Amino acid sequence: MKISPLAGKPAPESILTNVPRLVTNYYSIAPDPNNPAQRVAFGTSGHRGTSGAGSFNEAHIIAITQAICIHRKAQGIDGPLFMGFDTHALSEPAFASALEVLAANEVETMIDSRDEWTPTPVVSHAILTYNKGRIEALADGIVITPSHNPPEDGGFKYDPPSGGPADSATTKWIQDKANEIIAGGLKDVRRVPLARAQSADTTHRHDYIDRYVGDLGQVIDFDPIRSSNLKLAVDPLGGAGVRYWDAIAERYRIPLTVVSEVVDPTFRFMTVDWDGKIRMDCSSPYAMARLIAMRERFDVAWACDPDHDRHGIVAKSEGLLPPNDYLAVAISYLFTHRPDWPLTAGVGKTVVSSEMISRVAKGLNRPLREVPVGFKWFVDGLLNRTLGFGGEESAGASFVRREGNCWTTDKDGLIMGLLAAEITAVMDKDPGELYKDLVSKYGQLWYARIDAAANAQQKKVLSALKPSDIAIKDLAGDKITGVFNNAPGTTDPIGGIKVTSEGGWFAARPSGTEEIYKLYAESFRGADHLKRIQDEAQQILRKLFGG
Repeated sequence: MKISPLAGKPAPESILTNVPRLVTNYYSIAPDPNNPAQRVAFGTSGHRGTSGAGSFNEAHIIAITQAICIHRKAQGIDGPLFMGFDTHALSEPAFASALEVLAANEVETMIDSRDEWTPTPVVSHAILTYNKGRIEALADGIVITPSHNPPEDGGFKYDPPSGGPADSATTKWIQDKANEIIAGGLKDVRRVPLARAQSADTTHRHDYIDRYVGDLGQVIDFDPIRSSNLKLAVDPLGGAGVRYWDAIAERYRIPLTVVSEVVDPTFRFMTVDWDGKIRMDCSSPYAMARLIAMRERFDVAWACDPDHDRHGIVAKSEGLLPPNDYLAVAISYLFTHRPDWPLTAGVGKTVVSSEMISRVAKGLNRPLREVPVGFKWFVDGLLNRTLGFGGEESAGASFVRREGNCWTTDKDGLIMGLLAAEITAVMDKDPGELYKDLVSKYGQLWYARIDAAANAQQKKVLSALKPSDIAIKDLAGDKITGVFNNAPGTTDPIGGIKVTSEGGWFAARPSGTEEIYKLYAESFRGADHLKRIQDEAQQILRKLFGG
């Protein structure tokens, strides 16, 4: 993984996105339905692309939205649809296009009362709140965001009545129907002009901020935060939650500094990520350089990505915590400080997350459920109270309310940031210090993820790997204990391969949105051993890719 000389530095003018051109391309470029790169493709987080490449354009959005309308009717989903969007440049045009189609299809649509942005977890919370106690006329939702992806990207996600990411069968149906509609010249799309859609009887204003912020006391214990002398800070990274933090601080009277409220679709205020791109990745030390530089000013601080479903925690003691470390701390704290949670509630982790989480869950005597990458795999467990917490190594997690019932079924960066404040206030130690305590108890682990270039064919090879394709008996000097391409907790495909040994493990899977593959590795023995695992894993993959 070659680090760019721009990494961690303020974004130069030369790499900023040309927003007018981006939006012009959204409306002017018609995707080719025969080009696989320009077709609708739902990955783990919906459809993503960029307008200049013909992969995120008006045709995609109106076709996907029409497909969702058809799906709703077929499934008998006739309650309101909650819709939000983030601060990426393509999100608002896509929001307008979707609203035109929803209004034409007479879908009751709930949009923000301030005509502003709505975080991903807030939409999930709204759906679940509305559906509570109902068995018919259920709500669902749409969130328009490419998450932490670069400024030129767009993204579009569908949330069914369960409130979280749609399952694979649903997204495949919507994807295929949308592509069919595009191939048919969009003649099946029902649509009205934007002004008419905005004033339609089916378009309703919803106070997302008040409803979500008003309920936060049911998931976070604000009393110890309020009575502490902590200095707290949040950097919204110019994202959809920018208006939420002052509302939270005012309602719950907590000492929270919002370090920046700037919203700019070029995200020019960011420091550049590892590869020389602007990427609002709150788990990256390069992208988080601004907040890390403020470390000494605050007891604990955090940031969220543009749709506020991810978190990055900056502890005064350690700086930016690796996502796995904070997940382990959060799990250790929550399961010992939520007395009303069901004793049977377990811990959810993805197969590429650290084994420290597994050790903590075992130490707490809580069931562990390992799932493929994608938060959709935690939805049922959070809803039916068999999971108290679900988390991914990519800094996304959510947990249940203080009384044990579901809060959101999508990642919630807001509550993960506020939890860091609660933990620090209650424990009188920040999350960095508490992770050291976990290391003392469970042992030290060495974890890393590498993003490496991979073309479409190589990604296809990787996603189709079977255990029999990995013809090795040891890994970095240790006996192989398992090779699998299905998750232990669900038996569903992980979209790649994982190899475990007595001294560590590695996993590899292709990115759903970029021309890269992701290599995850962890050693139980040391940093040098981790490097051996990584090197041997890459050698294996190069052979499988044909050299």
